[in-house]
Amino acid sequence: MEGPLQDPYASAAVHAPRPRAQAGRAARIALVVVALFASVGFGALVVAPRLGGPAPSSGVVARPSPALVIAIRDLSRLETTEVHVEKVVDLADRQNRLFGLVQATDALLLVAVGHVTIGVDLARIGEGDIAMDPETGVARLTLPAPEVFSTRLDEDETYVYTRSTSLLARRNEQLEARARKEATAAIEKAALEGNVMTRAKAQAERQITALATQLGAKRVEIRWREVGGGGG
Repeated sequence: MEGPLQDPYASAAVHAPRPRAQAGRAARIALVVVALFASVGFGALVVAPRLGGPAPSSGVVARPSPALVIAIRDLSRLETTEVHVEKVVDLADRQNRLFGLVQATDALLLVAVGHVTIGVDLARIGEGDIAMDPETGVARLTLPAPEVFSTRLDEDETYVYTRSTSLLARRNEQLEARARKEATAAIEKAALEGNVMTRAKAQAERQITALATQLGAKRVEIRWREVGGGGG
């Protein structure tokens, strides 16, 4: 007895998808690829296969000097010393009256108190001024000489002690302003006397050495550039 007749198209329907089904499957694959491109980006798809590749050979040489230069420059102006100075300014404006026969005077006595800030301008340091040996850990620095950053009068403590204008004298309204200017110059000059600059250098060396040590230097050698010398 012969078995039942088989549909000759049944096997084809099971093992081979219809052309429309193939098109639908291709469309779904395309949508998945587009979604991947949109979510991770084309660059990520290109780079990702390289992540599993062999690690590059080690040939990088560390140069810590630029990092040290940047870190020191970030401090910009390093204020090391502040000097408190008191100064008395005696200023008089002498005027001739009556064809020079009489001399009149407008005078004042100013008690001035001021502060002078001294430090090192680290922005003037160039890469050639700093060298660090990675093997020995010795850092060598050339610093610009200390300078006066600011001179200012203490307005709360500065005052006119006396002001006298003789009978025939004309009151000079600019006299006090000139006395303050004279006091500021005298205070700055007085602040630079003695061992102030030596103390400023010592304080700068302590602070710079502490910073370089934190950045990995085992020993720090500092020398000072001569006043008026070129900078990097």
